[in-house]
Amino acid sequence: MPRAGGPGEEEWLREYLVRVRLAGVVATGREGSLRRYRQFAARDPRALLGLDPRGRWGVPEILALMAERCGVRADPSYTEGADTIDPDRTLAALRAFAGRLREAADRRIPVLIGTGHPHRLLEFYVTLASALSAAGCEVLTPAQGRRVDITTRFGLRTHHLDYVGGVATLRDATAPHAGGEPGVHTHSPLPVRTVLAALAEAGGPPPGLVIGDHGWVCGAGQLGCEAMGPADADDPALFVGEAEGLVSVAVPLDDAVRSAYYRPLTRYVLNQACLSQ
Repeated sequence: MPRAGGPGEEEWLREYLVRVRLAGVVATGREGSLRRYRQFAARDPRALLGLDPRGRWGVPEILALMAERCGVRADPSYTEGADTIDPDRTLAALRAFAGRLREAADRRIPVLIGTGHPHRLLEFYVTLASALSAAGCEVLTPAQGRRVDITTRFGLRTHHLDYVGGVATLRDATAPHAGGEPGVHTHSPLPVRTVLAALAEAGGPPPGLVIGDHGWVCGAGQLGCEAMGPADADDPALFVGEAEGLVSVAVPLDDAVRSAYYRPLTRYVLNQACLSQ
């Protein structure tokens, strides 16, 4: 990667995004994206991710929004194959994301970070948590061990909140804590609701910024917290939330590539925010 701030940094990163399929032609299938758009239009909680949109969002409106903000193909007759994310939109959103990190660090506001994609994105968030903590922000870790029951396609599953490097995740209540597993995959807003309720019960300050994905962002934004994070081509909720002013920044990128592939993005964001350690 070129020197931080050098003239070729963004050109290199744009090419990198496409090469590792974080943007450009991504692994997310068009069929799955359109199915999620239909679910969102039908107000299916699995697609809303904790958001209660004010506008009337039918499939045509969602597709148009996703084409504008994410870069998916706007043609409704394109129903099969790989979906797309515009790398220039990704870069613009990463700059906005970095700008909000810089403001949070300047104001030293309390920050909450959580993920439902721990197997892919945990390292990204842990690095952000470390940088914000070093800059003087309190990284909040409330409700450690609190029970969270989530309905899945396999029935009701009991989980416990856990923190790894300042980042909230869920662990299966039946799995051993030790063993290296970073947590379970979930899109539910229940974890962030549980954490925010615990903060309120304790009388502590609410987070000035919530960073995460899926239900962490939409659930926090719906409850009035500033929230931002990455979103895939099949995640209309975050982009609708951004359009309605409930989500601060939605960064379009594939959220399921190898964990190591996000490291150049992490470096870029921290350099842009002047938070490199």
